Amino acid sequence: MAKDGGDRYKWVALSNTTLGVFMSALDGSIVIISLPAIFRGIHLDPLAPGNISYLLWMIMGYQLVQAVFVVTLGRLGDMYGRVKIYNSGFVVFSLSSIALSFDPWHGGKGALWLIGWRVVQALGGSMLSANSAAIITDAFPADQRGFALGINQMAALGGQFIGLVAGGVLAAIDWRAVFWVNVPVGIVGTIWAYHSLRDNGQRHPSKIDWFGNITFAGGAGLILYSITTGIQPYGDHVMGWLSPKVMGGLLIGVLLLVAFGIGEGRVKSPMFHLALFKIKAFAAGNVAGLFAAVARGGLQFMLIIWLQGIWLPLHGYKYEDTPLWAGIFLLPMTAGFLIAGPASGYLSDRFGARAFASAGMLIFGASFIGLLLIPVDFNYVIFALLIAANGVGGGMFSAPNTAAIMSSVPEDQRGAASGMRATFQNSGTSLSIGIFFSLMILGLSHSLPHTLTTGLQAQGVPAATATQIGQLPPVASIFAAFLGVNPIENLLGPSGLLHTLPAVNVHVLTGQEFFPTLISKPFHSGLVIVFSAAAILAVLGAIASLMRGKMPTVETGPEHDEVSQLVSSSLVLDADELI
Repeated sequence: MAKDGGDRYKWVALSNTTLGVFMSALDGSIVIISLPAIFRGIHLDPLAPGNISYLLWMIMGYQLVQAVFVVTLGRLGDMYGRVKIYNSGFVVFSLSSIALSFDPWHGGKGALWLIGWRVVQALGGSMLSANSAAIITDAFPADQRGFALGINQMAALGGQFIGLVAGGVLAAIDWRAVFWVNVPVGIVGTIWAYHSLRDNGQRHPSKIDWFGNITFAGGAGLILYSITTGIQPYGDHVMGWLSPKVMGGLLIGVLLLVAFGIGEGRVKSPMFHLALFKIKAFAAGNVAGLFAAVARGGLQFMLIIWLQGIWLPLHGYKYEDTPLWAGIFLLPMTAGFLIAGPASGYLSDRFGARAFASAGMLIFGASFIGLLLIPVDFNYVIFALLIAANGVGGGMFSAPNTAAIMSSVPEDQRGAASGMRATFQNSGTSLSIGIFFSLMILGLSHSLPHTLTTGLQAQGVPAATATQIGQLPPVASIFAAFLGVNPIENLLGPSGLLHTLPAVNVHVLTGQEFFPTLISKPFHSGLVIVFSAAAILAVLGAIASLMRGKMPTVETGPEHDEVSQLVSSSLVLDADELI
């Protein structure tokens, strides 16, 4: 809106929405590092048989909800006011944070309480993230949106990595502090938003598309749920991809999304106007964003496991201290993103999004190639440079890509467009966890059993016990390292075997170097598969980004006129029907 471009409101809108998305993104990762303290606080061993699902849903539940509901909440913002939905998000997020910190139970019930309220919290976060980009786009003129959305995206993705450090610091104080930290921020943000933000965009109240909402949420939810379940062991299989539950969930999910696509073209007031995908910049930008999100999402988890399970113990850090130090050692990636995001957003306002976004994806992909070429016990300076380059590439891509997507759609569809953009990004993150963990487990399953069995036997563990432990699903060892737990001590401790072995063997088995040295070669094999896949995805993202064409705006281009006419015709029908 040009009339708002010269006053201070645009900066108020930017600062408040940046606070909102930062808080939402921060909470998506702050819990990851805090999981050891959280599970100790509720007296639950997440690695015990049958408990891994609690661990997975603490990680994945938040992402799944954000992936499923952002389009619906963005569309509701178009219909009834983006600021109204956004403000409600602050309230829901703050109240759920309070509920999370007052978990009244221990064990499984305590875990279910946390998972349930994390789902509610994610709903509040979805209200914030679905409408923040649309509010900024409404407030800023076209020639400043790249910079503004760059700041906003910097906060969103930067929050994911800052949360890794904040979680380690707060969890060391009290696991409940991980949730307390949101409360004052949420209260300030809520009051500020209610008093300062205003709706500048067009509003077209219409009937809610229940069929579209149900089929989209059901389809996307089932697919992401099935992917999460597929990571877990099934029977004698190291993963559950062949289980009837997973295969049936994937099939039904795909059918529901097909039904959504067919239905949205026939209803008068669709949840999402599929005609928006006729806009080249919107379609190409979202596809590129999906590839980037898949590549980026798994990277965070792989680097945490790499640092916590191997590199940090090899360099003298105690297992229980590794979650905090992993976040600290990943700060160069955050710095790269924080520097490149706003700068590339500002420059893309002047020179267009395609060059910056595409070049960013290529730098992003090159960093993956560099990471798979360095040894597992790397020189940290080289590692820091590579992850900084990864952050720079991600920042160069994210801000211009978001600005191009949001500037390409009709004004009255910005909420739904922002929601769809967030869905592609959040779904990519959820998909990446399933895909990359599966690839890593697949890589480990070929070599880890033999390596683990022979290594244990060499330290006096009976052959039968060593073979039994070696045949356990690799996911147990991965998550043990992920939680900052000594995997060997966790595997052998419950059996009481450690008390029967010579002290020298116990010292070696439970020491800092035995497991990291043992797993280094199998882990690197899995890492090569994972980072090769990520590099390929980055190249595909760069190709999709190049296909967006020159920087479009809703004021120019025949494709936008065509889409606007299609959307407007349906809105006229809605208005007549409401009258």
